[in-house]
Parts: sequence; C-alpha cells; structure tokens
Amino acid sequence: MSQQRVLPQSKETLLQSYNKRLKDDIKSIMDNFTEIIKTAKIEDETQVSRATQSEQDNYEMHVRAANIVRAGESLMKLVSDLKQFLILNDFPSVNEAINQRNQQLRTMQDECDKKLISLRDEISIDLYELEEEYYSSRKTTVTDAVRQSLLKLMFH
Repeated sequence: MSQQRVLPQSKETLLQSYNKRLKDDIKSIMDNFTEIIKTAKIEDETQVSRATQSEQDNYEMHVRAANIVRAGESLMKLVSDLKQFLILNDFPSVNEAINQRNQQLRTMQDECDKKLISLRDEISIDLYELEEEYYSSRKTTVTDAVRQSLLKLMFH
C-alpha cells in the first residue's frame, strides 16, 4: 500500500509488542544455537573429569535445545496472533471483499432478471399463438355446427 494508515495508539502499542516478541524470540534462538555450537567443541583437560564435563555439556545442550523449541513455538504463536490481528483489524480489505461479493451478486441478479424477462416474452408469444389457435378452432366448430343446423332445416 502506498498510503500509510494511522493506527490508534492501542494498535500501535500492540504492533510494537509483536515486534519486540519477534526480536526476542529470534535472539533467543540465535544465542542458544551459538551456545550449543560452543559446547560441542572439545576443550583441553580441565579440573573436571571428561565424563562429568560430557554429562554437563549434554544437559546444557538439552536445555538450550528446549529453549530453541520454546522460541520456535513462540514465533508460531506470534504468526497466529498477527493473522488474527490482520483479520480483525483490516477493515479496508474486508470492505473490499464485501463490495466485490455484492458486485458479483448484482451481476448474477441482472443476468437472472434478463433471463426471466426473456422467458416471460417467449411464454407470452406462445400463449398468444395458443389463444389464437384455440379461438379460431372454436369459431370453425361453431360455424360448422350452424351450417349443419341450417342445412337440416332447409332439407327437412
């Protein structure tokens, strides 16, 4: 969009909160991943035995991996929140969708009206032709009956 919409203070604060959550979660993932890589390096002998150091490193990696998973889930929740925010607060887009649907329905209504008018006209023509046929056949029948009656009277 070329024009920037001015958001109310509460929405602006909410968007800033989303931005902070995003930065915090990404920083958490990066920090924990960096520390896992550092822990994976084999160091020279220290005062702690190698087996004890290995267990401590293993435990630290599990905790950091859990922190990465937690931050990833938090990012997924953030995406869900952003979608919900967009759906609930994007009135111009919702209005545009409603207007497009109204236009589609009006077009369909116009097409149906045209088809109904066409059908009405066709039925009207057919009905007129049927009435003409009916009344002309009735006249012929009445006229034939009158002729026969006259012929009977004349010859009897």
